[in-house]
Amino acid sequence: MAATYDYDLFVIGAGSGGVRASRVAAAHGARVAVAEEHRIGGTCVIRGCVPKKLLVYGSHFAEELHDAAHYGWSVEGMRFDWPVLRDTVLRDVDRINVAYTQTLESHGVERFLERAVVTGAHGIRLASGREISAKYILIAVGAWPVMPDFPGNDLCITSNEVFHLPKFPSRVVIQGAGYIAMEFAGIFNALGAHVTVVSRSETILRSYEQALRDRLLQITMARGIDYRFHCPIQQVERQPDGMLCVTTEGRDSLTADVVLIATGRRAKTDGLGLDSAGIALGPNGAVPVGDHGVTSCPGIYAVGDVTDRVQLTPVAIREGQAFADGVFGGKPVTLSYDCIPSAVFSQPPLAAVGLTEGQAREKFGAIKVFSSDFRPMKNVFAGRAERGLYKLVVDAASDRVVGVHMIGPEAPEILQAVAIAVKAGLTKADFEATVALHPSMAEELVLMR
Repeated sequence: MAATYDYDLFVIGAGSGGVRASRVAAAHGARVAVAEEHRIGGTCVIRGCVPKKLLVYGSHFAEELHDAAHYGWSVEGMRFDWPVLRDTVLRDVDRINVAYTQTLESHGVERFLERAVVTGAHGIRLASGREISAKYILIAVGAWPVMPDFPGNDLCITSNEVFHLPKFPSRVVIQGAGYIAMEFAGIFNALGAHVTVVSRSETILRSYEQALRDRLLQITMARGIDYRFHCPIQQVERQPDGMLCVTTEGRDSLTADVVLIATGRRAKTDGLGLDSAGIALGPNGAVPVGDHGVTSCPGIYAVGDVTDRVQLTPVAIREGQAFADGVFGGKPVTLSYDCIPSAVFSQPPLAAVGLTEGQAREKFGAIKVFSSDFRPMKNVFAGRAERGLYKLVVDAASDRVVGVHMIGPEAPEILQAVAIAVKAGLTKADFEATVALHPSMAEELVLMR
């Protein structure tokens, strides 16, 4: 007799990947439940990409209002009100949380707003003590900020708490040199805080093209962001006046209102019980998975940031869709992880798809590199010296464009369309045969010779 279960699918984690998998599986006729111990929506929409991008938009007005005079606008009495921006962003987070919840409701997905852990290949235990069985279990709990161990780390915040600051800080110390650190450095700097970035290494945004990293460093230093490399935090202490004294390795101490730790994220698998199903975790707590998201336990799958693959929201969504279509829709899909576009919403932003110059040289040997180092029209008119930089990496043998790297205003918006061309395998000749759209920054992509 076939085994019977409470649900066909039980999803642990209601972020982007878990919600997509839940609703698609339910649309295929599965009995689905999902457990979420925080809020429906996950990191991206609750405490990550979406609210952070709204803060980026808000911070851009500092530059736009300053430049307005060049366009004939007189703006008087300008002032920035942090609580207004903060609360508006949080209201939008609430709106998205409701929308995600309604999506699950409309598809008949049962929701448990409490922690759930795995008790075996088909078993789940809720924090309330209820035991549940499911034919399939999907792990979609995402990742969590890493907090280094040093005295006073309890006085620091992570990207989880930064959206809830009671007042705007005048001095901010940020430890880290990845995309989260660089994005918040740009936000706080633009809004008027003095920002110091400290890092144990000497490299920002390690995975991006060297030329873009160098350009971003140059521009952000000119904008007033200070950097201390090879200089991790050793201790943070609260002073009598309420300020924080930050002791770093080999340098004078720093004073700050806020210390933001952005040193990476770790899969949120601690205490999840995966060992009860014979699943051994990989580096950084990640769940190792095969091509279709299956773990070493055949009935348990994983998608999104909790896995050892790519930590990006659109990837998690595609993985959730592929899982549900394959397991419940009879349409197995093997996802491709090459040519995934990415962006850093720093100020200015950078974006990339495909191989860096070094990676391409290692893979193909003979390559051609084309670049355009230019001053965007917007910056010229506003009297800003900042320059954009676009770079094409081409396989010399096939003429195929294998990498595009950009820094400058609106780079992420431009790159999305370019990523289609790179994914499709178009050649440099195809780029050159395309008529330029003038006047635009994007036209540089088809004018490089």
